[in-house]
Amino acid sequence: MTYLKNIGAYFLMIAEMFRKPTKWGVMKQLVLKDIDDLIIGSLGIVSFIAFFVGGVVTIQTALNIDSPLIPKYLVGFATRQSVILEFAPTFISIIMAGKVGSFITSSIGTMRVTEQIDALEVMGINALNYLVFPKFIALLLYPFVISIAMFLGILGGMAACVYGGYSSLADYITGIQTDFETFHITYAFIKTFIFAIVLATIPSYYGFYMKGGALEVGKASTTSFVWTSVVIILLNYLLTDMMLG
Repeated sequence: MTYLKNIGAYFLMIAEMFRKPTKWGVMKQLVLKDIDDLIIGSLGIVSFIAFFVGGVVTIQTALNIDSPLIPKYLVGFATRQSVILEFAPTFISIIMAGKVGSFITSSIGTMRVTEQIDALEVMGINALNYLVFPKFIALLLYPFVISIAMFLGILGGMAACVYGGYSSLADYITGIQTDFETFHITYAFIKTFIFAIVLATIPSYYGFYMKGGALEVGKASTTSFVWTSVVIILLNYLLTDMMLG
């Protein structure tokens, strides 16, 4: 029953977020600040992880293809499929659940502890629209982050492949181009868009409705990371089964 109540409260929060909007002049500044904090501030860690994990995927693929009957271009093919279908949209989203999700929960939770949210409500401001909606809008740019992760993952794989001597540059590029289906990109970005909504709302829910003091802010951040990751993994399974099954 507790879980059902939490789910109901979560969807009520989303509905309330769109009611009684904040003035555009104020909202614009909030959205720009959240874009800087959540999107631009995440590019560094995402780029670093994507590049080197792409290299690791390539090396492991190359090491497992040791038969002379298997063409070398399959290294590039396998890297492309792994990065586009799963690594970039799903693995990066779980990392972002830790970085972005914890930031959202702790920032809103701190406002709850210091009674800043109560002050907003006393002034007649819809606190959910003021605090959560800008993060929701900012994370609609999340597919831009994932597109960079895709590019750098494949680029990192190419660097590892060529400089490690696992395959030639021509074979790797041939593998990237072999049997390419544009629907796979569509599938990846549909997942990314849904994951972006999850990243914006679940951490906000745990931050907005937390109770207690400063210690509970840390607990709420941990809980939001766990549940955001669980929901992302479950949605990943369902979306993959529906769209590729």
